[in-house]
Amino acid sequence: METLTATVPVSFTASAVNEIKRLMSEEGFDVKNLLRVGVKGGGCSGMTYVLGFDVPTEKDQQFEIEGIPCIMEKSHGIYLTGMEVDWQGGLNSRGFTFNNPNASKTCGCGTSFAV
Repeated sequence: METLTATVPVSFTASAVNEIKRLMSEEGFDVKNLLRVGVKGGGCSGMTYVLGFDVPTEKDQQFEIEGIPCIMEKSHGIYLTGMEVDWQGGLNSRGFTFNNPNASKTCGCGTSFAV
């Protein structure tokens, strides 16, 4: 696994950092898991974002954002570099949102995209 020190491929807003740290502080959180940022095929626009806790593999690069250890498959950088992850905690929209400058098309729900 490769560790990035100079640049991080994605960024998180302050509200996203707070929510991720809250999730990591919950009872029973497995500290062997790191925050995985990635993509997978599917969704109404072709690719879907992945954001969840996972164990690192040899395909991953590791980076840190405000004390949060993160991993991403090296090959996903072409889709995600420059993306900003936000957390919306309001009544009308709740959850993580993705602002991806690499996306040529996004769906209405904001969780899938095309490049």
